[in-house]
Amino acid sequence: PTSSGSASSLIFASSATAAAVFAAYRIYRWSSGRNREAENHRVTVSLPSWATEEDYFSRTYETDEQMMALAIELSSRNVAEKTGGPFGCAIFKRNLETGSAELVSVGMNRVVPLHNSTLHGETVAIQMAQRRLQNFALSPEEDEGGERRFQYELFTSCEPCAMCLGATLWSGVTRLVCGATKADASAIGFDEG
Repeated sequence: PTSSGSASSLIFASSATAAAVFAAYRIYRWSSGRNREAENHRVTVSLPSWATEEDYFSRTYETDEQMMALAIELSSRNVAEKTGGPFGCAIFKRNLETGSAELVSVGMNRVVPLHNSTLHGETVAIQMAQRRLQNFALSPEEDEGGERRFQYELFTSCEPCAMCLGATLWSGVTRLVCGATKADASAIGFDEG
């Protein structure tokens, strides 16, 4: 069966196909656990040393401009230090009463140095935030009366590719703020969807 939306179409596999995929996955998990060492199944996501040495977390962030400036600084520094591509990202926890924000995580493009095509700035920042908070959801926090008190906001130096947009939406962040556009990224040789 298919389902059409106004912007795209979704195609769902039959239940027999899904059952076959899940059965194959169970066999894979069983055989891989028996036949391979655990090290071969570990993926490491790390920030470059300069990003952990710099004290971004002690700064005060009051405005969108300050938060975007950090995302752009991360992007620029990543290129200058030769530790990845020109994309930086930061996730903040914004206090909705005061408007001030606390930095939760930073991320930058780590595709080439870590040999992983999924390590764009946004996905790195999301993974770091979820690890720090020990929670997969970066959803708004409410008080006892149901009023939103805090929300998570992602600031990125460039409009996200399709993968990063999907990861951002799934992460639960409430607000996404972009610096450069997809056209800007394409103009310097990055065309990632």
